[in-house]
Amino acid sequence: MLSYEDVGAAADWLCEAFGFTELSRFEHGERVTHVNLAAGDGLVMIGWPGPDYRSPNRHREACDDARSWLDTPYVVDGVYVRIQDIDAHAERASTSGAVLLSGVEDNEAVGQRQYRVEDLEGHRWMFAEPLDPA
Repeated sequence: MLSYEDVGAAADWLCEAFGFTELSRFEHGERVTHVNLAAGDGLVMIGWPGPDYRSPNRHREACDDARSWLDTPYVVDGVYVRIQDIDAHAERASTSGAVLLSGVEDNEAVGQRQYRVEDLEGHRWMFAEPLDPA
């Protein structure tokens, strides 16, 4: 489960950029507070923890330490998702405005092709598929 400042906008963007499917959306008044997204056979839950929450992007703007640890192109604290057709997935994410932290690369050590990306609020994701899809 990831927290977002604007859960509704994040859900819409994650579906567009990463190809997730929205399963359910919960609102309190005018605010979307929780959304369940399908990611293949998996589930990604996103929610709004309250008015004091700050996304990684906003944290980076206000905090030298956060800015420093987010300078790395690696997934410092994020989500790992197995997918199919990683090249098309990376292109879709990039076209939708995701910040690519790496291009698609082969990682022989773990037998996968992978890429790393940052979403609209600064959360980091690694998407991967097996090198040998057989």
